[in-house]
Amino acid sequence: MALEIEILPNAAAVAERGAQIVAQRARAAVAAHGRFNFAVSGGRTPWAMFACLAGKMPWEKVTIFQVDERIAPDGDPDRNLTHLRASLAPAGAVEIRAMPVAAHELDAAAAEYAATLPDALDLVHLGLGPDGHTASLVPGDPVLDVADRDVALTRPYQGHQRMTLTFPALNRARGVLWLVTGKDKVEALRRLRAGDSSIPGGRISSEHAIVVADVAAAGSK
Repeated sequence: MALEIEILPNAAAVAERGAQIVAQRARAAVAAHGRFNFAVSGGRTPWAMFACLAGKMPWEKVTIFQVDERIAPDGDPDRNLTHLRASLAPAGAVEIRAMPVAAHELDAAAAEYAATLPDALDLVHLGLGPDGHTASLVPGDPVLDVADRDVALTRPYQGHQRMTLTFPALNRARGVLWLVTGKDKVEALRRLRAGDSSIPGGRISSEHAIVVADVAAAGSK
């Protein structure tokens, strides 16, 4: 199935469109089963997207899960959670289920986090690295082959070991929202759109997915 894509002028427009999609999916999920279960990756574009969501979400009926997180202390500026909390400050009532990366026994903590996930997340936000990685599913890492767990640990990458949702959890989601910006993503986005399973991003199901990209990432003028 072809991957649906929208190409917009810049990163700000991508963030605004992402917010529109999230708000729409949230309303639909709440109407269907009373809650919106949303998993979020790190990066500048999603934080900008959350700023666009002010006043547009039923926050008291939203649970935010993390797609991935660096193994670092609470409050560390490298933690996705640090920026997520800052970006959501005006929202108030939203429930955030943080990955327990400060736990002493990380394998057990990953299993415990997996047990908190719903059977299927309503929406997963993903980014795309220049090397084709998504979440913390990085080329060459054994975590790519994990099929029996929804949450697992990676090898160190860019200075940090990470905890991440695995392909089984991501591919059960009812929807996937890719936000892709920047000219360094041109080749990775081309391969994602082609369904190239040799990159981690290409192993995410396209069936319920949409890509919102800026012209730089799409290689457009």
